[in-house]
Amino acid sequence: MDYTNKLVLAPMVRVGTLPLRLLAAEYGADITYGEEIIDHKLLKCERRLNACIGTTDFVEKGTDDVVFRTCEEERNRVVFQMGTADAVRALTAAELVCKDVAAIDINMGCPKSFSLTGGMGAALLSKPELIHDILTTLRRNLDIPVTCKIRLLNTSPGTVELARRIEKTGVPALAVHGRRIKDRPRDPAKWDEIADVAAALSIPVIANGDVFEYEDFKRIKDATGASSIMAARGALWNASIFCPKGKLSWEEVKKEYVRKSILWDNDLKSTKQTLKEMIMHYSCLEFREGKAVIKSGSLADLAKLYGEEEYYNFIAATRGA
Repeated sequence: MDYTNKLVLAPMVRVGTLPLRLLAAEYGADITYGEEIIDHKLLKCERRLNACIGTTDFVEKGTDDVVFRTCEEERNRVVFQMGTADAVRALTAAELVCKDVAAIDINMGCPKSFSLTGGMGAALLSKPELIHDILTTLRRNLDIPVTCKIRLLNTSPGTVELARRIEKTGVPALAVHGRRIKDRPRDPAKWDEIADVAAALSIPVIANGDVFEYEDFKRIKDATGASSIMAARGALWNASIFCPKGKLSWEEVKKEYVRKSILWDNDLKSTKQTLKEMIMHYSCLEFREGKAVIKSGSLADLAKLYGEEEYYNFIAATRGA
């Protein structure tokens, strides 16, 4: 995995599943992160080959619940992001998926309470010894790259010091979200503090924060000196943000997302959540479309809503459904 001069789809909970990752790659994303999966959750799974749709699924034992789904098409660019607070447990979980993904990334930036109370995500930022233990344990035992994604600490020198310690573990890259734990998405990303990290490290830094147009990739790269740039909400709202020729209409992107969700039999809740995020940005859930998405009880309902019934029926027929 080369982390230099790349456009990256950020990890996003509940929406960063296979259809969105493939859609982003189709429009130009070089690296695509999956949604964060907690190590405890992955350890409850078994690996299954899904011959019907051509995927590798990690399914919770005793159920049909797919926790993580991938395919050969994304094998060389998909990053499995893990939530963990324990090096041994992280390694055991990573060993389950390492042959099916391009890299492993440890989430060290999530500010949500479920992560913090479990000692995961941004809680790790104050535990440099544990960070070192997790990263070095994974690196020594896996044959694929291991990285992590952090948030800014309370001071820029503090962030730089932590980043240097992370670099010493031998990771090939570091992703930096330009906000602190207390910051909200509406708060401007601190590109200047990402720049401090990029200037201090010799490994590629992946800058994340406030990328909403294709032109923003160059703007943040110039401002931070980062090697690569990661897009989150901008890519969620319109995955064609990665297209050098400019974004396509969100209506077009939305329909293509629905088609990919049908093709890869995506989880209904994930599909609806992604569509709702798109709608809330461009329109309103209280309008007809939003209400119809919320009411939908199957991918077939969504196919009908977006005029993709013929495509849905064709896919169903080819699978003998």
